[in-house]
Amino acid sequence: MAFWLATRRDGQDSHWIQRFDPRFWTVDFPRPMLSAVVTTSADALRVDATFLREGDLAGLIWASEDRFDHPLLAYATDRDYGRTTLSFRWRSGGVLPLDAVNGPTLTIEGRDASGAARTWYVRLWNYATGTPDDAVVTLPFSALDGGFLLPGEADPVHAGDIDRLFVSLVAPSYIGGSTTPLAAPVEGWVELTDIRCDGHRPMLAIGDVMVPPHGTAAATAYDDCGTQTPARLLRNLRQLGYRGSVLHYVGMSHYFRLAASDGAFLVDAAADDPLATPCRAWHAAFFAECAALGYSPIASLSYEVLAMHCPDAWQQRAANGDPARTGWSPPSALMSPANGEAMEWLQRVAAAFVWLMKNAGVPIRFQAGEPWWWVMADGRICLYDDAAEAALGGDPVTIADLRAPLDSAQLALLDAAGAVLASSTAALAAAVRSAAAPETAEALLLTFLPSVLDPGMPEVRRANLPLGWASPAFDRLQVEDYDWLTAAADAQRHSAYATIGARLGYPAGEQDYLAGFVLNPADTGLWRRIDGGIDEAQARNAHEVFVWALPQICRDGFVRLAPAEDDDMQAFDDLAYPLALGRNATVTPEFSTTIAVTASGFERRNSLWSNARLRFDVGPGIRSEAELGVLIAFFRARRGAARGFRLRDPTDFSSNAMMGTPTATDQPLGSGDGTTTVFPLVKLYGTGADAQQRRITRPHPGSVLVSLDGVAVASGWTLEPGGMIVFSTPPAVEIAVRAGFLFDVPVRFADDKLEISGAAFAAGEAPSVPVIEVREAS
Repeated sequence: MAFWLATRRDGQDSHWIQRFDPRFWTVDFPRPMLSAVVTTSADALRVDATFLREGDLAGLIWASEDRFDHPLLAYATDRDYGRTTLSFRWRSGGVLPLDAVNGPTLTIEGRDASGAARTWYVRLWNYATGTPDDAVVTLPFSALDGGFLLPGEADPVHAGDIDRLFVSLVAPSYIGGSTTPLAAPVEGWVELTDIRCDGHRPMLAIGDVMVPPHGTAAATAYDDCGTQTPARLLRNLRQLGYRGSVLHYVGMSHYFRLAASDGAFLVDAAADDPLATPCRAWHAAFFAECAALGYSPIASLSYEVLAMHCPDAWQQRAANGDPARTGWSPPSALMSPANGEAMEWLQRVAAAFVWLMKNAGVPIRFQAGEPWWWVMADGRICLYDDAAEAALGGDPVTIADLRAPLDSAQLALLDAAGAVLASSTAALAAAVRSAAAPETAEALLLTFLPSVLDPGMPEVRRANLPLGWASPAFDRLQVEDYDWLTAAADAQRHSAYATIGARLGYPAGEQDYLAGFVLNPADTGLWRRIDGGIDEAQARNAHEVFVWALPQICRDGFVRLAPAEDDDMQAFDDLAYPLALGRNATVTPEFSTTIAVTASGFERRNSLWSNARLRFDVGPGIRSEAELGVLIAFFRARRGAARGFRLRDPTDFSSNAMMGTPTATDQPLGSGDGTTTVFPLVKLYGTGADAQQRRITRPHPGSVLVSLDGVAVASGWTLEPGGMIVFSTPPAVEIAVRAGFLFDVPVRFADDKLEISGAAFAAGEAPSVPVIEVREAS
């Protein structure tokens, strides 16, 4: 299916919003404190914050440039606030009041009239009417002064070039710069209602594209998106065409309550409510917004906790005591499935999210996200925390490297570890169903195939893909394979699908597929493979396909396009032109080059096409009235120019020179790297750096020959649509892959009309029937 990476709006639909629309405010805060913002009406928002240290400070932010929304949906950048007035009603509790020293301050970041970077600090109390906790604040930007006491300390704001507004919120006992823990966490809140923008520039243009639904769902994550309002996230999902489910990862760092402990802040396992207040408020709004828009959210909970917040006793460990750590920065720890306290807390977390979903009126759907025993990069598996050792017999045998051959005792240990993991996920699913009662709950499990089916560690599946997960342990299995997908390791992917189906017994219709993801913005080329993975999953009838995840979709401008009504590859009829081309048929290769002539007569040439496009005139090949009838029938069946077909170029149809008999070593397709299994057919014209590479998408299937390092191979590969050679096993590093073949050119009629004069044809004049090459995706 087609996709698009949009960088900006270019004629697409737009609309208008009021500047300072509540949906588009964000929050920011230092770890370990927590904060979240939600909309409460069309002109109101609420911020919740949990302060843990004396110096904690949260910010409510309006940015002049939209850095979060999809390029097609972002609001326009406008840094000029001149003659604009923002007003709202302020109400607060648990934070310093408006009249206090260090009370709520509007920090304005921008530039002065000379263009020099400046920051102004505007005390909100100077522009408030009412009480310190309940007031109407009016901010006329062209008459705004920074400074604590006015007019004596007035610092006039230049309103014409502002980047960001930042409203600071601190606890009543705030001490700037202090990292000393508060005696107890402080819960604060602020509500802005009746938000209005008046004056010269009160409105902002905003993208209003509505992408048609395309049969794909999307994933979100609280860690990545929780500083935005739920309404903003779901606006992006809906207008980008995502429907049905929303797979929402609750994260590993921001959802839980924390308590001070010996200089650190650790998960508060003793708290009655395991969820932090900002998390609870945000998710209540998120699930309610899902219900209002017809989405069915899936709450995803993993065994990961940010390492700095995870109690030592809960953490998985290698045999030498090293704690399990992911590669993220900062890293997360993996909770031991054998640790009773950790698993009981995780079950209470799951139940808390279930209750939020029940209150919102959405179906109860829960995912256990990638539960596993961590494996270090050097092959050590983390089965040796105290709780795991006790559960595994007290003195389990050491597994120094899963990549090495294992003896029977080590294999038995992996089986036992798998049973412990399966028992923990079963208990988690049971807790979800118990909390959902009397309603039913859907329990899902997500597994990451490149780790649990790593071919370099063939026995790791015993521990991390346990038979205790076999159907019907979960209502559905969810799989992701993005390491393999983005590396084009298709043989491993396809083998893994077969393995997991055989091992756990979930048919394709009881599996979901997670496609993604693009970690780095420099790697946007990976979206082509991700889009192909989506198509492939839908072709194998996966129950639901999710794009992982919304932050990357918005960052890179990914747009999944719905198929046209007649766009199922039927725009090309895979059959040959039925008549032989005569000697007088013309073949015309053409390029597209722009040529600029300078005033001095020199030329500057720019080649717009990397490959020639062929044009043919097949009319001179018509030899009789019978053949003319065949042509007319074929033209009508193709609906003129609407549908493509195959045509043999009489001057160039072989990989061996132009018309020779193919051999298995004719054309180089590439070299093996031990991972890649797909090699497109190509034909080279010329030699060296100047050679032109032509993609061959319509080979004759029976003519294709393949060789590896010069040796013909008749098996171990297949020819897939589009001229793709797919190996069952990746060719080894630096193995030369070559092929030979006969091929046709994909073409269409150049016009929707066919002009033929019977008298002229009878007089021996050949009709003109132009045909043009069709570019096919490579």
